[in-house]
Formats: sequence, C-alpha cells, structure tokens
Amino acid sequence: MIEITNISSHGIWLFTEQKEFFLSFEDFPWFKNAQLKEVVAVEEPTPGHYYWPALDIDLSLESIKDPKRFPLKARS
Repeated sequence: MIEITNISSHGIWLFTEQKEFFLSFEDFPWFKNAQLKEVVAVEEPTPGHYYWPALDIDLSLESIKDPKRFPLKARS
C-alpha cells in the first residue's frame, strides 16, 4: 500500500511499507507547486520505487529515506 497521508506548507508525507516518510519541499522541490491531484496520484511500479506520472517524478525509497546521499536535483 502507498498513500500520501498529508500535505503541508513544508512538504508531503508518504505512507509505505508500514512507515510514514516526510518529503520536504527543500529536498524534493518538484512537489511544491504541484496540484493536489498530481501529488496524490503516486504509483509503486516495483517495490521501493515510486512514480508520480503527472509530474514525471521517479524516486527510490533510499532517496526518500536519505536525500542527502542523492544531491542531484532537477530544476523545478
């Protein structure tokens, strides 16, 4: 199961693997100006790989858990 459980002015919360993870807009700026329907439409094509089709964003669970290890970012 994967679900966006909350969106605030600071980021989004993703629930997966029986845990909730916070994706801050500082670390994941692509979500900051996205529409609600684009953010909540998340898929898990393979275990530990998350995809937002409307935003064309692919993230691994490892990059969500430790974004500092993955410093490359696209321009938002």
